[in-house]
Amino acid sequence: MLAMEITEAGGPDVLKAAQRPVPVPAPGDVLIHVQAAGVNRPDIMQREGKYPPPPGASDLPGLEVAGTVVATGDDVRQLRHGDNVCALVNGGGYAQYCTAPAVLCLPFPDNFDAIQAAALPETFYTVWTNVFDRGRLAAGERFLVHGGSSGIGTTAIQLANAFGATVFATAGTKEKCDFCLELGAQFAINYREEDFAERIVALTDGAGVDVILDMVGGDYLSRNLKSLNDSGRLVQIAIQHGAKSELNLWSVMSKRLTITGSTLRPRSVAEKAAIAEALKTRVWPLLNAGSIKPVIHATFPLEQAAKAHALMESSAHLGKIILTF
Repeated sequence: MLAMEITEAGGPDVLKAAQRPVPVPAPGDVLIHVQAAGVNRPDIMQREGKYPPPPGASDLPGLEVAGTVVATGDDVRQLRHGDNVCALVNGGGYAQYCTAPAVLCLPFPDNFDAIQAAALPETFYTVWTNVFDRGRLAAGERFLVHGGSSGIGTTAIQLANAFGATVFATAGTKEKCDFCLELGAQFAINYREEDFAERIVALTDGAGVDVILDMVGGDYLSRNLKSLNDSGRLVQIAIQHGAKSELNLWSVMSKRLTITGSTLRPRSVAEKAAIAEALKTRVWPLLNAGSIKPVIHATFPLEQAAKAHALMESSAHLGKIILTF
């Protein structure tokens, strides 16, 4: 099969086409003939040598795929040959064939093609487990997501809005802010032109927001804490500005704040399966009805994965970038 390998740690040009054996599904897994695969920030980190795959995972990048089941391992009963599925995987998505745990496969939503379906797993799993499980966002609460025009951001805006929250988003240009508003955010803040924490205080009459989803870290910490209301929750899922920051414990104590976070890739199949079940029950009906949908900025043939990575690193995209086969 054709696959895109990371030949060494470095820039986009280290992604090279190669021939690999077709993987064999283990018990509980299925083999998917991949038609489309999502591109995500962890893929870039892996390419740079900063995010090695977990033990037992494929060394190929790619954490989400969509395609057709062509073989099943032992103990798989819920899927069969010919089923169209999208799947969260621990690696191996940049290839014509990829194995995935059957319990992490979800059906294509109604009227979705493979490109649309491939845009779902990584961001929808991530947003659901962090915003609704860890962040406990509820209807009527205020929610802030940083990077509102990213794949994670566009998903978070739509889901938070669909479940009855008031949504605030930050983005780096007027175009991106307008885009966030079109997706359902009630307020969009250009972080290059104004301090988002001061703007949140002003927009909420000093009350702040209930939940923040942050992938920036670093110098954002103090401003995130300032933006939270009493008993607010900060959920950290990435650290683009660095892993370290000074923490004012008094602000945490006085406002009874919760600071939490998670990474998705290292979690057990059982934990991810619970997220998949929640998505199938709570979110797939919204996708089937067309009330929410993934935002796809661009597609590239698999062989042009380097161009896809370069686009993601430029931050010029709005939504998801997908590789096609």
